[in-house]
Amino acid sequence: MATYNSFIKLNGSLGDLVFYNLNGKNVVRKKSGFNKNAFKKSPSYEKVRQNSSEFGHCSKTGKIIRQCLEEYITKTNDPLLYQKFAKLMTEIKDLDIISEKGKRTVKNGIATELGLQMLRNFKFGSIQTHENSATISSSLWDYSLVLNKNINVDEIIIETLHIDFEEYQSEHSRKIIPVEKQLNEYLFEKFFSDDEAQLHFIVLKKDDQILQMGFV
Repeated sequence: MATYNSFIKLNGSLGDLVFYNLNGKNVVRKKSGFNKNAFKKSPSYEKVRQNSSEFGHCSKTGKIIRQCLEEYITKTNDPLLYQKFAKLMTEIKDLDIISEKGKRTVKNGIATELGLQMLRNFKFGSIQTHENSATISSSLWDYSLVLNKNINVDEIIIETLHIDFEEYQSEHSRKIIPVEKQLNEYLFEKFFSDDEAQLHFIVLKKDDQILQMGFV
C-alpha cells in the first residue's frame, strides 16, 4: 500500500492497481491475488479448503466445551489456555481415521482411546490433573466416581457435559458432593441419555481451593 499526491482524485481500479481514499489520504495498492470463487471451486485450493473447514470445526468445538467450564477456566489465570485448548482439539481431530480429510471431527477423535486420554491429560493452567487418581464407571441408572484413598479433599464437583458436535451446542449439569472421610466411591445420576455424547469434568476442592481438575 502506498500514498500518492495528485490533483486528480482516483477511486476504483486500473489494471492491477486499486485507488481509494483512506483517512483523507489517497492510497494505491495492488489487487489481491485471492479469488473467492476460485477458492470455493478450484482444485488447487482443495487442501486449503480442507484445512480451513477442519480448523473452523475445531475452533467451534473447543468453544462450546469451554463455555461449560468457564467458571473454572477463569481461575487458572492462564492467558494462553484458549489457544492451548484449541491446539488440543486439532490434535484430537487428527486421530479421526474414519473420515476423509477436510471432514475429520473431534467427536471421532475423542472416541479413540488415545484421543480420550489426551483430553484427560490436558492441564488447566497450573492446576493438577487427576492422572490415575479418579475413575468413572457406568451402570444402568447411574455413574460411579472412585477416588484414590490418599486424596484429601472436602468437596467434589462433577460437571457432566452434553456436546452436540454437529450443531455446535452444549449443555451441562452439575453435581456437588460433600466428601465423607470413610468413602472413596460416590454415585451420581445420569443427566443425559446414553446415546448422547457426554464428557465428565471433575473438580476436587479443599477449603474452597481447587486442588485438582480435569476430564475423567
